[in-house]
Amino acid sequence: MSFIETTPPEAATGAVRDMYERQQQGWGFLPNYAKPFSHRPEVMTLWADLQRGLRAHVDRRRFELVTFAAARSLKSSYCTLAHGRALLEWFSPEEVRELAEAGPDQAACLTTAERAMLAYAARAATMPYRVTAGEVEGLKAQGFSDAEIFDIAALATARAFFSGVVEALGGEADASFLELEEGLRESLTPGRPIDYRPVQKLVPADGIEGRETKHGHCVRR
Repeated sequence: MSFIETTPPEAATGAVRDMYERQQQGWGFLPNYAKPFSHRPEVMTLWADLQRGLRAHVDRRRFELVTFAAARSLKSSYCTLAHGRALLEWFSPEEVRELAEAGPDQAACLTTAERAMLAYAARAATMPYRVTAGEVEGLKAQGFSDAEIFDIAALATARAFFSGVVEALGGEADASFLELEEGLRESLTPGRPIDYRPVQKLVPADGIEGRETKHGHCVRR
């Protein structure tokens, strides 16, 4: 659902249609988070450019871990589910549950440096004004360079923007997340509940063949 009126798939034209098509290509359906952006489809393009710029300097594992930590700290079910599911590429379902329940900064499946990184990312996303020089020095002591610390801060605070927009407008995670094992799914849903309504697709599909990606809604903007 959304708290504001959005353009339904069957009525989408022009730039809105183009944006919807890109989202459907990434997921195999039109994700809920994309619909509010029907009012400003150019903002989704700007978000895509920002994500590409940020991701160019980090490997996928670090991107997913930092984004997951930020989303969890923001209690964004949508982003926590999407990036928690993506983490299954590197971790078992039990380890992802540990990341969600104990907190990424406490999880035994991470290195000491990764735990420090995720504690910083969570704080940067939710309370950046309380980050101290000592915390940054702690990251440097774990081997992170100044440029890498910038990347972590930028990824975490960028997630605060995107999650904030989606959550503030009532965005609910798509029903596709119901396919996750129940215990894992519950652990990855710290905020709004999952939308149980069937997912929507563009009508007509115009030859679009949906293919769901491993990286959820962070991939195509």
